[in-house]
Amino acid sequence: MLGLRTVDSDDWPLWRELRLAALAEAPYAFGSTLAQWQGSGDREDRWRARLSIPGARDLVALLHGLPVGMASGVPGEESDNAELISMWVNPTARGKGVGDCLIQAVERWAAERGATTLRLSVMPDNRRATALYERHGFTDTGEPGDPLPDGVGRERVMAKILAAF
Repeated sequence: MLGLRTVDSDDWPLWRELRLAALAEAPYAFGSTLAQWQGSGDREDRWRARLSIPGARDLVALLHGLPVGMASGVPGEESDNAELISMWVNPTARGKGVGDCLIQAVERWAAERGATTLRLSVMPDNRRATALYERHGFTDTGEPGDPLPDGVGRERVMAKILAAF
């Protein structure tokens, strides 16, 4: 059975477990690195702060009671925008609807907040994630995303117009 759990700063150990797994399994998919969140970066106050972004919704996906995925919705720079960030699904749970469930939940959250557009950034070579987002109606905005570590490329910015829920 697939379910979602909204987490807050008190759930930081669970979020930490998933985020570190995500950064280790798919370093190519994130702007952050595992090294940045380990060692001196691995502090309770930092994890709590990450789960305390004002107005955000942080979700953990559970498959048969086990945590297998995560995603966050955060308010965008404009009041009518929201962003999907920190999306990851454990490889053992891919293809089982976990990503779909997480995206749909963030879409609902964003629409309920009054956002008309949901935006995200994806690494340009992350074809699986891009295909998932396109399946959910996201399209390339043509805007330059954040620079990649190579200093040459940029993240791909995608967006979707939201229907009212």
